[in-house]
Amino acid sequence: MGDRSPKSVQKTAGQKQSKNNVAAGKKAALITSQQATKAKAAANKKK
Repeated sequence: MGDRSPKSVQKTAGQKQSKNNVAAGKKAALITSQQATKAKAAANKKK
């Protein structure tokens, strides 16, 4: 079995949190870029 010392558990929890934060950041960036694209398209339609 794997190492279940408190230090190990804390480390793996930190790594999971970090991975989730990176994924959330990428998702937010994607949404932002999609919104910017839609806003540009709407602005061009109004012209």
